[in-house]
Amino acid sequence: MASVALLSNPRSTGNRALLPRVRSFCAQHSDIFHYEVEQIDQIGEALRTIARVEPKVLVINGGDGTVQAALTELYHGGHFGSNPPPVAVLPNGKTNLIALDLGASGDPIVALERVMDIARTGLAEHIVVRELIALSDGGANSRPVLGMFLGGAGLVDWMLFCRHKIYPLGLPNGFSHLITAIAGVMAVIFGIRAAFLPQRPRPLKVSLVRQGQVQGSFALLMVTTLHRLLLRGSAGHAPAGKSGPLQIMIIEQRPMTVLRALAAAIFGRLGRHRLSGVHVARGDEIRIEGDRSSVILDGELYQANAGRPIVLTHTPPVPFVRLAA
Repeated sequence: MASVALLSNPRSTGNRALLPRVRSFCAQHSDIFHYEVEQIDQIGEALRTIARVEPKVLVINGGDGTVQAALTELYHGGHFGSNPPPVAVLPNGKTNLIALDLGASGDPIVALERVMDIARTGLAEHIVVRELIALSDGGANSRPVLGMFLGGAGLVDWMLFCRHKIYPLGLPNGFSHLITAIAGVMAVIFGIRAAFLPQRPRPLKVSLVRQGQVQGSFALLMVTTLHRLLLRGSAGHAPAGKSGPLQIMIIEQRPMTVLRALAAAIFGRLGRHRLSGVHVARGDEIRIEGDRSSVILDGELYQANAGRPIVLTHTPPVPFVRLAA
């Protein structure tokens, strides 16, 4: 039995520089079982192999897309029977939202050392549970993909703008995200349309089952089960008796609404008090309808088309390892 099984994706952007250090570290520790995949579709075979060594913890070393694929296969594949190991995520990738929510930041090797210490000395006090977002078309035979953070509406256009226009410049991640945010906000406030700015979001209809719907053009649509939210926001004032693990925040595509939301985010108040044009709630099922309207779930792109909505539900709680005390 290995204390820790490490699943690495060498093609992840962060691993281009990191992987030699990871390999060297694993070579020095006999209680780590390290498995590398070259393609996402090899993750199923990787988990079948990892299950044979019965690890105490499964560590994922890759970007958010790698984490999404691994969680989907871990949940649907049944490789560990009814008792899958808790999952830890190294801080590796462009956004690291899942790793940050689980208390992993800074040097990935330091985080891996911390996971090993926890596996050796006792996991119980470090186990936390998170429901996962299950994305499908709502069909009875569809196999949902699983993740923890979904962006839609204008947020998708900002994310794609950052991915295709800003990241190739080779700037630090934090600076790239700041430039993207400034460009997106300026495009909304001043109505500027140019090839070098994020596109204008397509109209959407978003329905929270049993709680009504909202329709229009939105600067931001966010659904998550993470505890640390984008823009320091919160879905904390959902109506009593109408809560669920899916936290949703929608910001309407209006200049003053975006400015007020930005100010609230700076002071850590976004979603904590009612704000005109900002919709926050919690629920169990969300439907996103639109014509060729895209969403991104943990780095992967999906599209809602006319008559074929995106349906979001949630899984039962899944165990994770939180590295912070």
